[in-house]
Amino acid sequence: MTDPDGPLDPLALYASAIDTSDYIARVVPPIRALVPAIGDLVDIGAGGGQLGDALAPAGARWTAIEPSPTMRARLGALSRPPTMIPHGWDDPAVSCPPGDTVLAATMPGYLTDPARFLARCRQWSRRHIVWLVPAQAAPRGLILAACLPRDWHREDETPGIDRVLPALGEDRPDHHVAVDWTFSLVLPDLPRFAAFQADRLGWSADDARRPALLAHLCAQADPVPGGLRLSCHRRSAILVWTLS
Repeated sequence: MTDPDGPLDPLALYASAIDTSDYIARVVPPIRALVPAIGDLVDIGAGGGQLGDALAPAGARWTAIEPSPTMRARLGALSRPPTMIPHGWDDPAVSCPPGDTVLAATMPGYLTDPARFLARCRQWSRRHIVWLVPAQAAPRGLILAACLPRDWHREDETPGIDRVLPALGEDRPDHHVAVDWTFSLVLPDLPRFAAFQADRLGWSADDARRPALLAHLCAQADPVPGGLRLSCHRRSAILVWTLS
């Protein structure tokens, strides 16, 4: 998951949770139903590569635009690694050959500037654009914040889809379907994860809520091979634009 002797990495935690969640099993079939011919794939913010690897056809070109060195290391370790572009989507240095399908899942770009992000996707797509956008009321910034009381995390719980669609104006997707899945993270060291959560919440080392946070997580955790599993419900909206 991360270096056992170093600090926990939020991106590595999220990627390991996708490994142990039913995300791929749930979202891939409806994407394939909407876009039967994926073709060459441009994967923006590819993360750990689980979704791109599941969707990119054998023999097709798979390009990952991924700024994180941690995630590029994971991508490079895949049996079929993509061609990697080590930049963010809005970096002027990005030079990406167009693909048949552009994929963007769990991306801040479509939440912070949907219209500009969509315009960028259009530059790199010949046929389809596929976004997966959070579609349930849930906190976004802190991993597994949904397992905490709201008065602890105090995050915006507005569904991402409610921010994205109004900002697109008339440039709405051609297809829009929702899929439910379960986000599950297996933790070999739950006290370490609880301390990580408390640090991310900005609590001091002597904050009296720290033991309560650990107890709260322990009460929700299920024993599984490899440690303890924490889970929460997720719903994603699959948005598809057809360009030709």
